[in-house]
Amino acid sequence: MRFPLSLRPTLLAVALTLVAAQADACTRVVYLGANDDVITARSMDWKEDVATNLWVFPQGMKRTGQAGPKSIEWTSKYGSVIASGYDISTTDGLNEKGLAANVLWLVESQYPQHGNGKPGLAISLWAQYVLDNFASVAEAVKALEGEPYTLVTDKLPGEDRTATLHLSLSDASGDSAIIEYIGGKQVIHHDRKYQVMTNSPVFDQQLALNAYWQQIGGTVMLPGTNRASDRFTRAKFYINAIPKSEDPRVALASVFSVIRNASVPFGITTPDEPNISSTRWRTVADHKRKLYFFESALTPNTFWVDLNKVDFSAATGQVLKLDLGPDQRNVFAGDALAQFKPSRPFNFLGTGGQ
Repeated sequence: MRFPLSLRPTLLAVALTLVAAQADACTRVVYLGANDDVITARSMDWKEDVATNLWVFPQGMKRTGQAGPKSIEWTSKYGSVIASGYDISTTDGLNEKGLAANVLWLVESQYPQHGNGKPGLAISLWAQYVLDNFASVAEAVKALEGEPYTLVTDKLPGEDRTATLHLSLSDASGDSAIIEYIGGKQVIHHDRKYQVMTNSPVFDQQLALNAYWQQIGGTVMLPGTNRASDRFTRAKFYINAIPKSEDPRVALASVFSVIRNASVPFGITTPDEPNISSTRWRTVADHKRKLYFFESALTPNTFWVDLNKVDFSAATGQVLKLDLGPDQRNVFAGDALAQFKPSRPFNFLGTGGQ
């Protein structure tokens, strides 16, 4: 294929960025549909079983930031349904007001030095802090712009590498935000047009790469590899190409098809790209109807939780757990709320393993 001269400088920049970038895991996409439908989907790509379970957290839970004696403290204002990672962190979730939070890997992340006078927040609680405290993206962004905490990271369980994550938010209005820490400083991208987030490179560069592919046009050619930049481009094209159906079942099916298209086949290994990992599971959050769907790569069924039926009240609500089993192999169907069991909440991983 011959590219126009006007595109060649952009193409060179794209090529250099792709050479430099590592291909990490996970994709997040937001569908803006008919009748004010907003649906957020994400895939969880990881090299091993991330030991995920689903949890219901009610209002009124007292939290600490798990970052030493000067940790931020709060009491949950809103209840949420979340997907855990190793039962030590919140990786994904939807709260009772329709705010979704998703954490994805970003190897370029650099966090501020702890001990700057602000209370600390362990990265394992980052998504949960937002779900507990805010009803909308705008409300969350306004608060986070004031930097009420210092985000503190630590090594992953059993590994030498440090957790490097970025956070996406979306709500029932269709608003979105991407929060990253670049060079030790918080960077917030806030606009409903930020429908897609993957991994490396940083979000500004993801937007530049996608602009190049938009000039070519998705019906002409789309990049098809597992790389984060390619998944970003495919997800961005397809989430806006699918019909804006007024039937919520059709809309949900379309969104599921987009996140499956951006998934990495189970069991795949890429020796030259060690950070490309299999998709372990997918979630889809229907903000308008407050439905939280879960789909494991190793089970035949998709099931959901209807947040309208959950008792989130501080007075009578309970912490509930749905045990998904090793590799999320336990099979559920339909609304699985009745299968959740009362449980003690897990302990979020603190810095220094506390």
